[in-house]
Amino acid sequence: MTKQLSVQRFSVVSSKPFEEVLQGLEKGMGRPDMRVLHGQMTATSSFREYEKVIHAAVGSADLMEFLRLDLGAPMGKDPNAKSFKIVRIIAGNPLIMKQMVESVPDAGSYAPVKILVYESKDGVRLSYDTMVSYLASYDKSAVLEVARSLDEKVTRLLTEAAG
Repeated sequence: MTKQLSVQRFSVVSSKPFEEVLQGLEKGMGRPDMRVLHGQMTATSSFREYEKVIHAAVGSADLMEFLRLDLGAPMGKDPNAKSFKIVRIIAGNPLIMKQMVESVPDAGSYAPVKILVYESKDGVRLSYDTMVSYLASYDKSAVLEVARSLDEKVTRLLTEAAG
């Protein structure tokens, strides 16, 4: 079975330097040591304890950074490539993901979210493919409500980081 999805991309452009934009994102996202966090999550004996561990790890945007990929690094190594800064951040919140996956297991294919930050001619661009657009075709109000809330958190974070 193949399912066609129509994805909406939110983008904002910043006139700030690349590193300053990344610092703005970092202000809203927790950046825990993932090995330590995984150990803490595994060690919990109740959902309430698990929630406390997650709440302690997220930032003000209710998100944490799971992984950062420096997509510009390979271009910087190639003398024939146009070198520019581009980073992909994988971020989310396991509690939000749980809510979505309970209603629509396929939501696990789209969460955690991906944020792309890169230098462009007009400034530093921050882009995010909205969770609502990924999940709209499932037509389940519970998951769409959670996805809308997540989209608001991410787009607010990107807008604030862009300044």
